[in-house]
Amino acid sequence: MKSFFKKLIDKTILDRTFWKFVLVGVLNTLVGLGVNYVLLFLLPGWGMESNAAYWVASAANYVVGSILSFFLNKYFTFKNDKKSFAQVLRFIANIIVCWILAYGIAKPLVTLAFTKTWVFPWQNVAAPKHVDYIATLVGAGLFMIFNYFGQRFFAFNDNLSKKEEKKDGE
Repeated sequence: MKSFFKKLIDKTILDRTFWKFVLVGVLNTLVGLGVNYVLLFLLPGWGMESNAAYWVASAANYVVGSILSFFLNKYFTFKNDKKSFAQVLRFIANIIVCWILAYGIAKPLVTLAFTKTWVFPWQNVAAPKHVDYIATLVGAGLFMIFNYFGQRFFAFNDNLSKKEEKKDGE
C-alpha cells in the first residue's frame, strides 16, 4: 500500500496517461449516459419495471461506452498496439467487474440515502425514478475510478501482454 501512495505522489499514476483517460472518459460518459438516460426514460413507458429498466439502461450504457472506450484507450490513452485476444478478454472482464461493482454499490447506497432518516434528515425527498437517475450518476463516478485502475494495470498492461506472448511462444 505504501508503494501505491509513493507512485501516486511521484506522479507515476496521475501522469499524462491519467489525463488522457479522463478526456476519453468525458467523451464516453457523454455518449454512454446519453444512451442510459434515454433508455431509463423510455423503458418504463414501454412497460418495463423500474428496477429492470435501471439495469438494462446501465448495461446498454456500458456496452456502447465500452466499445468506444476500448479503441480510444487502447490506441490514444495507453498507446498499446498489441493485437491480442487475451487483451480483449481482459478488457471485457474489467468492464463487467467494474460495472457490477459500481452499480451494485450505487443503487443501494443512493436508495438508502433517500429513504432512511438516520442517513439524511430529509426522507422520501425523491421518487424511486429519481433515485435511479441519481444512482446512475453515482455509479458512473464509481465506474470511472474502478475502470481507470482496471484498464491501466490489467486490461492494457504491457507486462501481462508479454507474459501471454511468452506463454504462446513456448
